[in-house]
Amino acid sequence: MDGNKRANIKIGAEVSIVLKQDQRSGDLTEGVVAKILTNSANHPHGIKVMLDDGKVGRVKVIH
Repeated sequence: MDGNKRANIKIGAEVSIVLKQDQRSGDLTEGVVAKILTNSANHPHGIKVMLDDGKVGRVKVIH
């Protein structure tokens, strides 16, 4: 699924995100979406979310 479209992401969904400090390396962090932070319907780098553990990053993979 496409992490660039806000409609694809639901609170409680399992996702892999890239954290700000991992953008160069591309390391992914897995977790459960607690909050969707991007207001626009689409974003070319991925929709920004907050995971239930408080980490913030852009969605790359929706599980």
